[in-house]
Amino acid sequence: MTTSTTQTPPAISPVLRKLYFVRFGFAIVWAVLIALTASTLGPFSIALLILYPLFDVAAAVVDHRASRATRPGPLLLVNMALSLLTAVALGVAVTSGVPAVLVVWGVWAITAGAVQLAVAISRLRLGGQWPMILSGGISTLAGTGFILMSDTSSAALTGVAGYATLGGVFFLLSAIRLQRLAKAGTR
Repeated sequence: MTTSTTQTPPAISPVLRKLYFVRFGFAIVWAVLIALTASTLGPFSIALLILYPLFDVAAAVVDHRASRATRPGPLLLVNMALSLLTAVALGVAVTSGVPAVLVVWGVWAITAGAVQLAVAISRLRLGGQWPMILSGGISTLAGTGFILMSDTSSAALTGVAGYATLGGVFFLLSAIRLQRLAKAGTR
């Protein structure tokens, strides 16, 4: 007799799938808006910069509530704290200019990417997590790039639009994978 070690918790998969689709949509819209306003640090681009980590906090709250009985709970609390601190730090960094914003964004990308990687690894049994693993790993590399880019004369915010777009695509891929797993499980 063979038993499967893969068990999909029924309560969390649909919530994550929906959350990942929402995160994809938000990331794409946000990336377009920041790309259109990234030439200067004006009120709208500043609001967008601060909104992104605040949206991440809200998404982590939804995720945490859905996964209370699972292992990533403490990691999601760390992610919430990191994102909230980042929103505050961005509010301060915008007063110093684009290079300071890129440093804050880079530190956040590194730390949040590491947390995302750890959460995704802890959820491997759930399925659909390989895009999240890749996204977490790439986020840490991109964060380093933002920090290095901040020290150049061509420091610009347009790179964060690409970062958000790629992250959104990874959320979409994970949502699609979770959806396929759910359909395969119902047949």
